[in-house]
Amino acid sequence: MYSKEVIKHFQNPKNMGKMKRADAVAEVGNPICGDMMTLYLKIKDKKIVDISFETMGCVAAIATSSMITELAKGKTLAEAKKITFQDVANALGQLPPVKMHCANLSVEALRAAIKNYEGKQS
Repeated sequence: MYSKEVIKHFQNPKNMGKMKRADAVAEVGNPICGDMMTLYLKIKDKKIVDISFETMGCVAAIATSSMITELAKGKTLAEAKKITFQDVANALGQLPPVKMHCANLSVEALRAAIKNYEGKQS
């Protein structure tokens, strides 16, 4: 059902944990399945220099949270905004169709955190 990459990110998630002194934080959730994601960003010169997450959810929710951090780390805010749910799914070696909403939720969290950061800057 799940790819080896999904299992790898579920069993050994990257960048997991609350970030102290984050420049931006976003929390998103899916009321239908109950998944909750909190994403933390550290930004310098409009670049994501550090990123972490806390997720309560299923295998796919944790794996997509981990993968979005790997995809966004080191990117400029403009580059990170272009990451799609399909990019997350592809990087994980695909997800079952019923779990694609998890990839979407991870992208939603990233975009919300960036929006929160940009809102503080204006």
